[in-house]
Amino acid sequence: MHLKQIEAFVYIIKYRSFSKAADAIFLSQPTVSVHIRSLEEELGVKLLVRSTKEVYPSEAGKIFYEYALEILNLCNRALLEIKSYSTEVRGTLDIAASTVPSQYILPEILPSLTQRYPNVFFSIKQYDSGEVIRRILNMDSEIGITGTAVEKSNCVFEPFLQDRLVVITPNNEKYRSMNGKLPPEVLKTLPYISRELGSGTRKEADTFLNSIGVDPKTLTIAAQLQSTEAIKQAVKNGLGFAIVSKIAVEDYVDFGSLLAFDYDSAALDRNFYFVYHKNRPLSPTAEVLISFIKSFYQKRPGVRR
Repeated sequence: MHLKQIEAFVYIIKYRSFSKAADAIFLSQPTVSVHIRSLEEELGVKLLVRSTKEVYPSEAGKIFYEYALEILNLCNRALLEIKSYSTEVRGTLDIAASTVPSQYILPEILPSLTQRYPNVFFSIKQYDSGEVIRRILNMDSEIGITGTAVEKSNCVFEPFLQDRLVVITPNNEKYRSMNGKLPPEVLKTLPYISRELGSGTRKEADTFLNSIGVDPKTLTIAAQLQSTEAIKQAVKNGLGFAIVSKIAVEDYVDFGSLLAFDYDSAALDRNFYFVYHKNRPLSPTAEVLISFIKSFYQKRPGVRR
């Protein structure tokens, strides 16, 4: 039994005519006749009684007509739901975000985003960059935000914001006396607070240290922490130096709780990326999120894109 057969039957009953039914559903009259014949053969009963002037349902046809109407109405409701889903921004969006996006980027944007789209619930879960990518690959989350891009995967990495890593130290006389310069030779002697393996910041920090002649493996590791906020507090209280996102540390530097040292090194530059599976079409809600965040940072002064 096919939907076109049921549709042809319903319209014949409606118009009491094969030819009018054919016109209504944009089929030829012979095609409509074939549909009805096949439907009757499949059901094993006569559904229509044909007279010289009109067509009307048999007793079996009257019974089937009620079900046929219900089937067509259900199909129409399904089509409307699907069309509504494809155009309306609503529902839940699962976002897998690495530390800096989840703690500093998204919280800044979400108030405006939820005000604009009140029917969307944004579920944000924090992972390291490696786990974010794994979740996208496994389709556990629809969209991810991370500071690391991986080549030759089934993920699309779409950059939307440039960040820069900085070396942070306590704001005390020892480091203030360096006048904004912290030579590699000095870094080699200081205890180091690192991020965990799998962190995008850890990966970029190691690349930077190697570029200035400091082997991360030779540093004295004071602690390995998963939280950027914990790292900021640890550095503030004198545990050691760390390499963190400039975006994540701007507040502490502005308040004078920490000092930030920059270097003439392209290795400190990095992007933040939207991550999504290349074989999974984005929902309207995910597309809205991407568009909104891009627009937000285009309009925000002083942000590098």
